[in-house]
Amino acid sequence: MKNILIVEDERRLARFMELELTHEGYNVDIVSDGQSALMNLMNKTYDVMLLDLMIPIVDGVEVTRRARTFTDLPIIMITARDGVADKVKGLDMGADDYLTKPFEMEELLARLRVLFRKKAPKEEAKNLLTFQGLSLNRENYEVYRDGEKKELTKKEFDLLGYLLENQGIVLTREKILNNVWGFDFEGETNVVDVYIRFLRSKLDDGYEVKLIHTVRGAGYIIR
Repeated sequence: MKNILIVEDERRLARFMELELTHEGYNVDIVSDGQSALMNLMNKTYDVMLLDLMIPIVDGVEVTRRARTFTDLPIIMITARDGVADKVKGLDMGADDYLTKPFEMEELLARLRVLFRKKAPKEEAKNLLTFQGLSLNRENYEVYRDGEKKELTKKEFDLLGYLLENQGIVLTREKILNNVWGFDFEGETNVVDVYIRFLRSKLDDGYEVKLIHTVRGAGYIIR
């Protein structure tokens, strides 16, 4: 069952959308401001966000910009603004689609179906990440190296997944913090070094070929 986050400060519209989407078999959460939207995204996994442009505290464009620093979930912007400039701005910030109020519910449902069809093949590819005998499966949270199963904590698993998604690319501590711990993480940046050591002890120690490397003064890389 798909999880949908509605970010809308018009109560009647939000409630109407919730009822219709729930009737179609979706799980729905509602928040009315941008700050709450970002908090929900960091604490729960969603399949799509329906995001109003004009919301309090943090507007829809800024929510999109910040969300794109730690998640690639599909975002459909829903707003009363129908100017081309507004649409372009939202799409440039990372929105996947744009729906102008007032809209028919059938149109929103159709756009959701199209979006999920496009997403399905990408999700299958993203669930299994491999590199030189190392494999990570997001479906069952299993990690193997050369056929040997490795037990990782949730944060170690997330960190390894981010490294594998970017294999061959040097990742700074700041990028890792933003994408694995969240953009508002408050703590020492050396937490990345600590978890890299944990991963090395489980995945590299005892193997002739080392996969996790330090690029001095820059960050970490799998290669």
